[in-house]
Amino acid sequence: MTNYFGTDGIRGEVGIEPITADFFLKLGWAVGSVLAQNNQNPSVVIGKDTRVSGYLFESALEAGFLSAGVDVGLLGPMPTPAIAYLTQTYGATAGVVISASHNNFQDNGVKFFSDKGFKLSSIDQKNIEQRLKQPMVSVSSNNIGKAIRHEQSLGRYIDFCKRSFDKSIDLSSLNIVVDCANGATYHIAKAVFSELGANVCIINNQPDGFNINLNCGATDTKGLQQIVLEKNADLGIAFDGDGDRLIMIDGDGEIVDGDELLFIIAKAWQACGVLTSNIVVGTKMTNLGIRRGYQDLGIDFIEADIGDRFVMEQLQKNNAILGGEGSGHIICLNQSTSGDAIIAALQVLAVIVKSAKTLGELKSQVQKYPQVLMNVKSTKKIDLHKNQALKLAQIEVQKKLGADGRVLIRASGTEPLIRIMVEGEDLQLVQKSVEELAATLN
Repeated sequence: MTNYFGTDGIRGEVGIEPITADFFLKLGWAVGSVLAQNNQNPSVVIGKDTRVSGYLFESALEAGFLSAGVDVGLLGPMPTPAIAYLTQTYGATAGVVISASHNNFQDNGVKFFSDKGFKLSSIDQKNIEQRLKQPMVSVSSNNIGKAIRHEQSLGRYIDFCKRSFDKSIDLSSLNIVVDCANGATYHIAKAVFSELGANVCIINNQPDGFNINLNCGATDTKGLQQIVLEKNADLGIAFDGDGDRLIMIDGDGEIVDGDELLFIIAKAWQACGVLTSNIVVGTKMTNLGIRRGYQDLGIDFIEADIGDRFVMEQLQKNNAILGGEGSGHIICLNQSTSGDAIIAALQVLAVIVKSAKTLGELKSQVQKYPQVLMNVKSTKKIDLHKNQALKLAQIEVQKKLGADGRVLIRASGTEPLIRIMVEGEDLQLVQKSVEELAATLN
């Protein structure tokens, strides 16, 4: 186990360890020292989302890398998947993203990509943590790294997104509303979709450092749903603050989540022979109805641990190209080395145009089981394996649900929460079961 890394990098509240300037300074040095040990002339690229603390941590990380003798390329505000792509484009040894993803501005964090555009392995993380325990010692003055700002990175990423789309498809028939969550896609999304022909209404694309994910984006779609209905749009597209989560809204204002979007893409790709290995990777949270939908299509479903890093591991292990989570992380490995919300949205738009079906019609091709998720705040660490009351309650709930229901209880990897998920055919029973399980934690 590592001390700092969670399911998706390092994350927490700004000003509280480890999300402080001095830690980020040493983190930059530690990562840089590991890179310098294993590579000649190492370099990194650093990108960030739009939260105000990004400037602080960008400077701290930059200083840490330079002091380890690592050259730095600054990208400015960019989506997380853009960093994965640009790390490879600029030939960097590693890529760094300063972001707390879907969290509000009070939080921040950092995640890393390898030179191949994949998130760092557990071994890499352990090596970094070992280096963090050592005293920080700068290289000599003639070996200090150099820093530049990459001015062309925005255009490069926009072109990359557009190249992932089938140019024979015309999007001019679609009226879409795009919610950028006042995050890292604010200056990218409209260009991509409108240049491919769609009629675009863009919202929440005025970041001020404090409004990222605030009542908007993939984690709060109420405003987008309302605007889709008011404008009689064909659909809505919602990103989170760092552009790696996608949630869509159909023409009736209904949410289409990551599980459903993944299914829509998988079914279309299978039909046209694109779905190599005939495999889709989901997670422990993937809905039972979705799993049975894959079974009906003859698509093999593989369950990964929760977190897009674990989805990626299973994709690579099984020579598969499509995976994701209900939260909206969708990895199209034939297009990108990380979950990319813009690219995933383009794949769905392609299915809509080719099939001549609405998003709502495509969603209706699979029926989800009722699923209730409850987050129980945890002020102190709870050992789920030793909580006998919870264990007994879970056994009783599973008996009532039978074969057509399931329970999943886990500690959040990014927040002080215990997440309880129950799903089954009977919504009333599912809701009651969640409440019973939560009561054992109070």
